[in-house]
Amino acid sequence: MNVERFFPMKTDTSSLHIYNQSMSLLTDLYQLTMGYGYWKAGLDKKEAVFHLFFRRPPFQGGFTVAAGLEYVIDYLTNFRFDPSDLQYLASLKNPDDGPLFEEEFFDYLADLRFTCSLDAVPEGTVVFPYEPLLRVQGPLIMCQLLETPLLNLINFSTLIATKAARICIAANGEPVLEFGMRRAQGVDGALTASRAAYIGGCESTSNLLAGKLFGIPVKGTHSHSWVMAFEDELEAFQTYAKSLPGNCVFLVDTYDSLEGVKNAIEVGKWLKTQGKNF
Repeated sequence: MNVERFFPMKTDTSSLHIYNQSMSLLTDLYQLTMGYGYWKAGLDKKEAVFHLFFRRPPFQGGFTVAAGLEYVIDYLTNFRFDPSDLQYLASLKNPDDGPLFEEEFFDYLADLRFTCSLDAVPEGTVVFPYEPLLRVQGPLIMCQLLETPLLNLINFSTLIATKAARICIAANGEPVLEFGMRRAQGVDGALTASRAAYIGGCESTSNLLAGKLFGIPVKGTHSHSWVMAFEDELEAFQTYAKSLPGNCVFLVDTYDSLEGVKNAIEVGKWLKTQGKNF
């Protein structure tokens, strides 16, 4: 099957505004210690170019779908070290119990803002090994400080978008819905995954917060607990259909999948008499 070069994002997310607080400490300690070393050596303003790329596509596949760029833009737009960040850094000690950083470095960090140029492939673009997803050019210290957070923001989104694209290709035109929030890696993981899955081709999500924040269509079924709350499965389906006749998707595997299908068909016939479908 031919893989399209581009999986277009279906909604405008030019301003996510997820990270409206300082996130500059979302990095590894060694990025700060290297930055401190550059500053001490007078190399902090040296021009540098960093490329973000991967060596092997995930899932033993042949392509990867880029995602996470809008998170990167949001992060860079709000990049700063606020007073609480600097206070925390001032509390860090060397093994000899002396301060890890000298006071003048905190004054330097307080004024530090993103001043680099950023080139990137659009979200939804198919990329291949060693092809840069991002190119950051600017002062060495800034490029260095951004290495870890940009990898974090791009890698997970790209992984999920790629997996979603592979599933959608395998579905061969049938709709694919994303219901993964309950098994996601925390709140941020759930939001990131829902958005990335949409970029990768899923038509909707069960994640209401992702729907609100990103404009992704939301859909859902009912749970096993709904069926178990009634005397039998048929009654559960009938009650659900009467409550939400225009939004019926039945979960048929609570007890016996084949019997569940029969019960769903029976209720579906009733819905048809009401001018509805499921």
